[in-house]
Amino acid sequence: MIEQEIKLRFDSPDAARHAVVTAGGRLTHSRRLVDDRLFDTPQSHLRATSCALRVRRDGATTYLTFKGPPIPGAFKAREEIETTAGDASTIEAILASLGFTSTWRGQKFREEYAIDDAKIAIDETPIGTFVEIEGMGADIDRVAAALGRTQADYVLQSYVRLYVDWCGARGLAPGHMLLEEAQ
Repeated sequence: MIEQEIKLRFDSPDAARHAVVTAGGRLTHSRRLVDDRLFDTPQSHLRATSCALRVRRDGATTYLTFKGPPIPGAFKAREEIETTAGDASTIEAILASLGFTSTWRGQKFREEYAIDDAKIAIDETPIGTFVEIEGMGADIDRVAAALGRTQADYVLQSYVRLYVDWCGARGLAPGHMLLEEAQ
């Protein structure tokens, strides 16, 4: 399946929530901690091909996700293959047994909304608040416009890239994007 999405920066979770609810967003998943870990080979094969292998702890649910290389365009688009999995630690142990190592960890608080066919997430990260809109291109543009934004506001970078850039702008060595370290 090809996933299409964009991110929009907001000044605060309250500003993002107000904009989403005012645009007609209805809550589908309440706020919870999401903990992502990326895995790669020791030779960084996935990174070299702009792919990603992720284990996500999302509340009580674990997801195993493969993301293919980006597809050029106005939206962040790439193949995504995802399934729910059992215990995250067991999945990570299996990946380690196959030669994969954990290369990055990122945390955020996330709550999710829907506007028609678009999925909207409000992400509170250590580097700021983002609204992520996922759906078909026309739906993304329509929801972004309802939030008072244009294509010039679209953020297409991954949280890894945004975090590395954020650290670089502050003269910090990038490590993991953990909520407790942002305080």
